[in-house]
Amino acid sequence: MTIKTIVIVGASRGIGLALVDLMSKDKSNQIIALARNEERMKDQFSTAQNVSCHSFDLSKNVEEQCTSIFQSIDKIDILINNAGVLVNKPFTDITSDDFTTSYQVNVIGVMQTVQELVSKMTSAHIVNISSVGGFQGSVKFPGLTAYSTSKAALCSFTELFAEEYKESKIKMNCLCLGAVQTEMLEEAFPGYEAPVSAEKMAEYISNFALTADQWMNGKIIPVSLSTP
Repeated sequence: MTIKTIVIVGASRGIGLALVDLMSKDKSNQIIALARNEERMKDQFSTAQNVSCHSFDLSKNVEEQCTSIFQSIDKIDILINNAGVLVNKPFTDITSDDFTTSYQVNVIGVMQTVQELVSKMTSAHIVNISSVGGFQGSVKFPGLTAYSTSKAALCSFTELFAEEYKESKIKMNCLCLGAVQTEMLEEAFPGYEAPVSAEKMAEYISNFALTADQWMNGKIIPVSLSTP
């Protein structure tokens, strides 16, 4: 049995939590679950022997955290960069801290994480979770300047990394998700009901992460029931 080491960032709630729950059902997968709320993850995955949970904050020293968490890990087969922060404010109300946090968590921290972990990859698939709001040509929404522009930057990083590593067996793709019923969506848009559950989206992302690197690299893919 070939064991796959799968790292899921942003695993304490929503899509990330659903991904860990789903992918840990295959006992040949060794899941490393990362999020700020370590205790919540440990409660959620207490019975899953193939899941290890670690506190991880993209807004802080990513290099130091990665060194501590991954020092005993020899290889990584899949990395799903799912963590994100959403700021919903009128443009003129967005503060410098809002911009800084949005970019640090949604794209800079992701790039720093990949920098630290790529040396542990020989044949691997990195999946970045962006937003349809960051997909060029999609419908845009007021209040999401900090969020959507940082998610657009994540799309650009995907293309650049794929080009730089195209001669390797490390592939990177980006999924731009439409509305999914998660706690983050509820916090940003109270009362709005998304057409897709976190569990259903996790099924799609899991299958994509496990298989799509066979035929695509550097692709930016909108995943939405509405027309981008």
